[in-house]
Formats: sequence, C-alpha cells, structure tokens
Amino acid sequence: MTTEPAARTATGRGLTTGTLVAGLLAVCLAQIGLAIPATLNGLFQSDLHPVGSQLTWISDAFLLPVAVLELTFGLLGDLFGRKRLLVGGASLLAVGELVSATASGIHQLWAGQALAGLGAAALFPTSLAILAAGTTSPAQRARVIAMWAALLSTGGFLAPLLGGITATYGSWRWSFVVVAGIAAASAAVSALFAVNSSAPGGRSLDVAGQLTIGLGLFSLLYAIIQGPTDGWASPSIVIAFVLAAVFLAAFVLAEKRAKSPLLRLDLFRNRAFAVASVVAVVGMFAFLGTAYAVSIRLGPVQDQAPMRTALAFVLLNGITLAMLPLTERLLTTAAPGLLLGAGLLLIAAGDYWAATLPITDSTFTSLILPLGLVGLGFAITVSSITATAVNTVPVHLAGMASATTNLLRDFGFTLGPAVIGAVALSRAANNFSDSLHDSALPAALKGAGTAVLEEGGPLAVNGASTASPKLADLHPLALDALGHGYSIGFIVCGSAALLSALLALITLHSRTTPHADPTER
Repeated sequence: MTTEPAARTATGRGLTTGTLVAGLLAVCLAQIGLAIPATLNGLFQSDLHPVGSQLTWISDAFLLPVAVLELTFGLLGDLFGRKRLLVGGASLLAVGELVSATASGIHQLWAGQALAGLGAAALFPTSLAILAAGTTSPAQRARVIAMWAALLSTGGFLAPLLGGITATYGSWRWSFVVVAGIAAASAAVSALFAVNSSAPGGRSLDVAGQLTIGLGLFSLLYAIIQGPTDGWASPSIVIAFVLAAVFLAAFVLAEKRAKSPLLRLDLFRNRAFAVASVVAVVGMFAFLGTAYAVSIRLGPVQDQAPMRTALAFVLLNGITLAMLPLTERLLTTAAPGLLLGAGLLLIAAGDYWAATLPITDSTFTSLILPLGLVGLGFAITVSSITATAVNTVPVHLAGMASATTNLLRDFGFTLGPAVIGAVALSRAANNFSDSLHDSALPAALKGAGTAVLEEGGPLAVNGASTASPKLADLHPLALDALGHGYSIGFIVCGSAALLSALLALITLHSRTTPHADPTER
C-alpha cells in the first residue's frame, strides 16, 4: 500500500469525482475481502471439516499474495497505467470470491482465496496511487490519504458485519457472493469513471527480486504452518526452512544489484527506520494473531454463532474508524514513536487479559474489555507505523519508506495466523494426548481419540466429540486442551506487542526529523 508520490493524471485535470469514488471503493473492497474469512472459521470447520493446518491456510491463502506482490503491482501501475489495474484487480477478486462461494472442498476454497488475494494485492497500492496522482497540492494529498485510510478502516469494520449477517441468515457462501458483487461494482465504477495515470519514468521490473522474495516467504510460511502437522523435524519442513533461508538471502543479493529494486536495502542502515520496520512486522503479527485466536476460540472451539464472532471483530476493527480524527491529531502533536509504543502496550494488555479467560466462558461480555484494549491499541499503532518510519528518512525517500513499511506490516499480518495456529495447535495436541493418556476413559475410546487426533488434530477431536454421542466423553479433554493452546497464543501475541513497545519507546522516544542520508545513525 505505497504512499509514494505519483505523477499527475494523464489528462492533467486533477482529481475527478469519478477517480475519487473508484479509488476509495477499491480499497474498501480489498479490505473487506481480506477480513471476511476470519469471521467464518467456525462454519468452515463444521461444513468443510478441515484437518490439521488446513484452516490456517484459508486466511493465509489471501494474505500471502498481498504481502508478496503489492510492491510489484504498485510498480506495474506506474509503468502501464493504474486504471487497468483497478479494473483487473477488482475483477480478479470477484472471480476468486465466486470460486470460494462454490467450493466443494477445502482445496477449492484455498484456490479462490488465493485468486482474491491477487486481486487485493493490485488494489491496495493502486487505489492510493491513482488518488495521489490527481492531487494538486500537499494539503489536498493529505486529505485524500486520510480519506483512503478511513475507507480502509471502513472495510475492516464492514467485513465482520457482512460475514455475520450473511452467515446467520444464509450461509458462509453468501458472504463471498456479496463480496463478489461489490467487486463487480468496483470494477465497473473504475472502468467508467476513473481517470488513468502512470509514472513510468526511471522505473523497471525487478524480476529477480520478486521471484526470490515470493519463493522465500512462501517457503517460510509453509514451514511454520505445516510444522505442527508434519512434524518440525520432518524432511519437508526442514527443506522448507532451508529454502526460505536460501531464497531470502538471494533476495538480498538481488536487491543490492537491481537497477530499480523492490526494496531500498540501504534504508535499513538508518537505525531508527530499521527499528520501526521490526516493530511494524512484530506489532502487526501481534494484532492479527490476536484476531485469528479470537476467531478460532469463538468459532471452531466454542461453536458460537457467526454474529458473535462478527461483533468481536467489530471491537477489534471498528475502533480504528471511530478513532481516526483523534489519531490524526495526535500524529501532528506527539512523537509517533511514543504513540507507537503506547498503542502496542494497549495491545499487550488486552492479550494478557484475554489469555486469562477460561475456555468454558462463552459470554460475550467477558471479551469486551480485553478486545477493546486490543482494538484501541491497534487504532493508535496502525496510524503511527508509517509516520514513524517516514519521519526517519530523507524527504525524497518518504515514498519508498512508506511502501517498505507497508510491505513489512502486511508480512506481519500474514505471520499472525501462521504462527499462532502453529503454536496453539501444537500445544493443544500435546495437552490432549497427555490428558487422554492419564484419563480413566475406556481403552477403546482412548484409541478412537488418538486416531482422530492423528488424522485431523485437536480441532477435529473437538468437532467429532461434539457431533457424536459415542465420543462425547472426549469433549472436555479436547476443549480444555484447545483453551490452553489458544491462551498460549494470546500470551505470544501479548509478549510480541510488549517487546515491540519497549523497543519503540527506548529507541524512538523523541520526535524524529528526516536525515539527509539513509546511512546516518
């Protein structure tokens, strides 16, 4: 989601109403597509019966293309025109959602979400670039960026409500159908009313960089997600970690040699920028890991109604929209690093509180305060991450710094479900196995429980023991094991947020000013 200053529109007419509406609708659509699967995890579990890590891949099938490809799509828009990317991205997202809506199994759902993620990867950077291209003054550009951020937050607010309502009064398939309809409308508005723009001067594709970072990040996420299922010492996981290291090292080498690199690696020689980048990855991992843990707790584990999950996500995302005027004012009056640290401390406090909630407590009121703290912390954090990074580099590198930070932030988002799913399911499987072994249950029931655990993991045991009276005695053990596993997940998220907060407060405590050279400090 690059904020790199763009060229004026090709027509020179400035920002038209049609372009404004098209860009804002596009980013709202992309965020809805990104956020909506999390509210439906319980229904995916009960309908499609994913086993092991398959549920985690639903979220990351969408997130991975966004994290890996948004910088490239931003460059493609600069080279070949942003209007066609708005139309193409929305169209691809619509196709992906229709593929998801008609899924007869988990693999088709993955394919649909991956297609939709490709579309969103085009929409996130292009929507902002086409808006910025039409502005005629810094003040107008600032207002447009604020509007873009507001519609991004609106998408995060609308997605859980849309998912909850359609799943309650229809099915999870209708959620994807509605998103496909919004995507079709976005493509039509962009095609009919958006004014094209481009900025090809001095830009070129970085094929080696894109291939190496794509393969590196995919290998890393594969290893993290599949580790609990395949075994951390299994050949496939070890090979995946090795490939991740090789490809990421190759990416660094490729960027050092590239004429027009995806990432300016010399930015990281600036200590303050490097710290802000680390905080972006770890802090956003903490937030989306929290959101994922909440969705699994309420959905597959407690089997609560989709609308209950939707309300939880409104708490997590809606506060960002409500806080927008205040956070914009704070960014102009307080040091962004201080705001960043304060927001992350709030996320940590909410996570540690959520970790203390017993899994048998299904009342929504117990979640209001801890999730409210996480949502408030996210509202402050997400608004200050880019400002913190941009303020540490020379003005002429502000666009690249913003784009780099957004890439790292989205990678942190992608890591959230992957890491928390791996940690929680590993701990839950171990706890269930130990509890089952020590229990006084009949040998035949122990054997059945072990077989289901080995085939589908602790979530499968929880679902099977709820559905089958013959396995009902396994349910308390599975529920307790999953509760413990996802409590550990909350603690991991809270600890990540706390460490990021301390890092930000110690190293970014003062108001920073841009440096003349990225190698300073």
